[in-house]
Amino acid sequence: MAKYILGIDEGTTGARAFVIDDQCTVLGLAASELTQHYPRPGWIEHDPMEILSVQLEVIRAALRQAKLQPSDLTAVALTNQRETGIVWEKDTGRPIYNAVVWASRQTVDVVERWVDKGHGDMIEQRTGLIPDAYYTASKIRFILDAVPGAQERAERGELLAGTVDTWLIWNLTGRKSFVTEYSNASRTMMFNLETREWDDDLLAVYDIPKRMLAEIVPSDTIVGDIGATFGADVPIASNLGDQQAGLFGQAAFAPGQSKMTYGTAGVLNINCGEQPQRIAGLTPSMAWGVQGKVAYEIEGVLFAMGKTMQWLRDDLKLIHAAPDSEWYAGQVPSTDGVYLIPAFTGLSAPDWDPYARAAIIGMSNATTRLHIIRAAVESMVFQTRDVVEAALTGSDNIRIPELRVDGGAVKNNFLCQLQADVLGIPVVRPQIAEATVFGTMLMAGLSTGVFSTLDEVAGMWREDRRFEPNMSRDQADSMYAGWRAARELTKGWARNVPSAG
Repeated sequence: MAKYILGIDEGTTGARAFVIDDQCTVLGLAASELTQHYPRPGWIEHDPMEILSVQLEVIRAALRQAKLQPSDLTAVALTNQRETGIVWEKDTGRPIYNAVVWASRQTVDVVERWVDKGHGDMIEQRTGLIPDAYYTASKIRFILDAVPGAQERAERGELLAGTVDTWLIWNLTGRKSFVTEYSNASRTMMFNLETREWDDDLLAVYDIPKRMLAEIVPSDTIVGDIGATFGADVPIASNLGDQQAGLFGQAAFAPGQSKMTYGTAGVLNINCGEQPQRIAGLTPSMAWGVQGKVAYEIEGVLFAMGKTMQWLRDDLKLIHAAPDSEWYAGQVPSTDGVYLIPAFTGLSAPDWDPYARAAIIGMSNATTRLHIIRAAVESMVFQTRDVVEAALTGSDNIRIPELRVDGGAVKNNFLCQLQADVLGIPVVRPQIAEATVFGTMLMAGLSTGVFSTLDEVAGMWREDRRFEPNMSRDQADSMYAGWRAARELTKGWARNVPSAG
């Protein structure tokens, strides 16, 4: 008798739900966009109630498409946008402020205060993370400061705080389960990498009451069921942050195996085994806890990948849809020296400059929309080389003989081929490009007996196409040198020109 797994994928720009069987055949899929709120330049917020309602809608739609009832499911799996912070009332479930999204820069001042007081080294030592507004701690601090009386209410135990996984699980289980897991917790800047618990000293620095925060459990823990919302006691059997879920979905179970996701953001993840590694400009985090063992990862985050394509589509109106970028980029042989640096909310790995701003550099009166579109696609390729080089030069034992890739953008053959050319290594696209949600669904299958071993799960990964490099190294290095020079020009812009902040 077939077994069915529901995968919940709550992303930055939209919510999705998948239903697969035990052969990993997709039976149902539904998606819907989330409203992006921009209260000020550089600020990005979501309505937590919309996150919940839209996610419930797409779950129901995916089940209808699969012609299944909730009671037919064996397990539920969850993956989510990470670092986004939400604070809500324990009694009513009502958020006290919008969710502050991972990419928002509205908490730069909060982090700078902590660093200026001399806490930066402790933050990096305890969490592995470079102090930055990207992470959840400053977002919770911002909300507690922004809402009158919130700090006092938090200290009385009236408020709860967490990342998106915690918010969804709390609601899906009828407010019974208040939990998070290793991969999400390790991206909050409150989690101690060594003890795998909330760090009391850091919480004291941030003045965030520990009673606000969820219990931390391994990633394959059954944390409750969806009976309260769907009338069937189906267990929520896995929970992973989106990038770690992608690493799991790419079957990168051994130390040294890696993947690159081209989503709203871009993220390079490298499995580091049972001990964390530290590399300048990159961040160590927990990959997962599964079957009683843990794995760490090293990570290079790039804030704007698919987000750049959305900008071309929605704001500049240069393309009608993101997939159009492949055709447009192929209409010119090069960018003719144009570089697009998508530092819309600052530079992330490996430079970490919150004051950098986006720029298009190298234009002439011969520049056309085609050059700009191609430069946008190339920006994804060059940013990936930035973090790959940081990993290779920062560690003696990391090798990346090939790069497994996933995310919506990897359907773009031009992108994949250019990525192989610029890196000088094969780029491998799997048959299932949606590795993120499949990763957490495979883990849920493992924790509920649908799959027996990690080897069986690894057997579900299959290659679609391998892109071999065919560009000379001189040409690739010359293109990359131009990118690095252009990138340098964007640094510190908002600090030097305050009106640009």
